[in-house]
Amino acid sequence: MKKIPCAIYRGGTSKPIFFLEKDLPREAKQRDEVVLAAFGSPDLRQIDGLGGADPLTSKVAYIGPPSVPDADIDYTFGYVGIANPVIDYAGNCGNTSAAVGPYALLRGLIEPHEPVTKVRIYNTNTKKIIVAEFQVREGDFVSEGDFRIDGAPGSGSKILLDFLDSGGSVTGKLLPTGKVKEQVKFPTLGTLEVSMVDAANPFVFVRATDLGIKGNETLEEFAGNNDLLKKCEEIRSVVAEIMGIAKKEDATRVSPGVPKIAVVSPPMSYQAPRGKVEASEIDVIARMTALQKLHKAYAVTGAVCLGAAAKIDGTIVNEIYRKVQPDNPPAVRIGHPSGTIQVEIETAKRNGDPVLSKAALVRTARLLMDGYVYVPGW
Repeated sequence: MKKIPCAIYRGGTSKPIFFLEKDLPREAKQRDEVVLAAFGSPDLRQIDGLGGADPLTSKVAYIGPPSVPDADIDYTFGYVGIANPVIDYAGNCGNTSAAVGPYALLRGLIEPHEPVTKVRIYNTNTKKIIVAEFQVREGDFVSEGDFRIDGAPGSGSKILLDFLDSGGSVTGKLLPTGKVKEQVKFPTLGTLEVSMVDAANPFVFVRATDLGIKGNETLEEFAGNNDLLKKCEEIRSVVAEIMGIAKKEDATRVSPGVPKIAVVSPPMSYQAPRGKVEASEIDVIARMTALQKLHKAYAVTGAVCLGAAAKIDGTIVNEIYRKVQPDNPPAVRIGHPSGTIQVEIETAKRNGDPVLSKAALVRTARLLMDGYVYVPGW
């Protein structure tokens, strides 16, 4: 058996496993085989590895020295397949991004600065810079604090993330097709109106009513609706081909994590694990899937993309947002299955096209384990 140093963090509402690039095989295929073995994939329970058999706990991050001049570290993210032996590197994970700075400090890749350390993170998946600011005391990351996020128990210190110039993260365009919304024909669903936006990660947004639901369904109601999840994957697969990411018939297998889909609806009250979410607390309701399952909270990159969509005139999300917020404040408040998440968004025009100039939000993170994982040697 080969032992490999790794660390497990709770980053936001996710639980990724972190590796240093140098501790893994350099050849990509061999590296992926080693990481899949570390997670226990392919296996629905991931019983022979560190994976948690859930999309939010089957994530990996590789950290190393910077490959571009204006960054402090490189960060590569992967969605690790659970039932399938695949690692999807097509996009980023914002919750995982929250723990990148603390891990880099843990491994000595950056210098601590008190009381706040700022790190410029180059995400190799999207070729974008993320600026993270987190609290440090006596050279170590301070995870304790009184800031709470829905979807994670307890509280922690604030980690500020700003996804710089995050438009066109995968497709190269904030609006992948150049349209704010359009009619798309699907194999079994017929023609639906959707909005495609690419900010931090590419998303397709669809109205909840077009899928036969209200949109404020609880976590259990949405997650247990297999017919609805199949509809979401059909939409996601067709859009994957439109965006040039994967053929629609191959999207579930070769690119299960990107693009993503969010089902949106106007504010309504609903029950969440933390208690009742009131309509007055939110500007839009969203439910998104991850690896063909309901995301139990909401992705940070998803919040960035939805926030951008809310600020682009004419999108499905913008139509909902501007009815609630006609004065167009910078904050976009999103209601998700576990509560709420807020993102600060600013857009501008460049050569007549919308561009994303600011996308910032706050997360928390905590180191759970620092040690070794044992896998068959290579």
